[in-house]
Amino acid sequence: MRAVIQRVRKASVEVDGETTGAIELGLVVLAGVADNDTVSDADALADKIVGLRIFPDEDQKMNRSVVDAAGAVLLVSQFTLLGEVRKGRRPSFSAAAPAEEAEILIARLADAIKTHGLAVEQGRFGAMMEVSLINDGPVTIIIDTNDGKVI
Repeated sequence: MRAVIQRVRKASVEVDGETTGAIELGLVVLAGVADNDTVSDADALADKIVGLRIFPDEDQKMNRSVVDAAGAVLLVSQFTLLGEVRKGRRPSFSAAAPAEEAEILIARLADAIKTHGLAVEQGRFGAMMEVSLINDGPVTIIIDTNDGKVI
């Protein structure tokens, strides 16, 4: 799984003019599922996201996690994170998991984050979404469970 994590002051996602998820302080997680991802990837990614120490402490050093900061998570599925552009200019998405499999692992990721006591808001899987956010910092982290950095 591949995720882009942004520390935010607030964020929301809309589908067809309807807000499907909104948070104040916390993390926006854009998550894509690769065709070889498993439940263990979703669980490892959740643990890494929840434990990331990217919120400031009293000395303004990044020492606190989203749990420590009493934040929330806005999870948005995004298969385009698996886009490959080494050849040409049009992305190939052949590395992305089929929608049915990806939807299951995105749901697992949300559930695994919730087990840490965090509120998780979401977009709508497979829908055209509009994401709005106020990036705090900015702080943006990229994690890929398939490159050996998480598992």
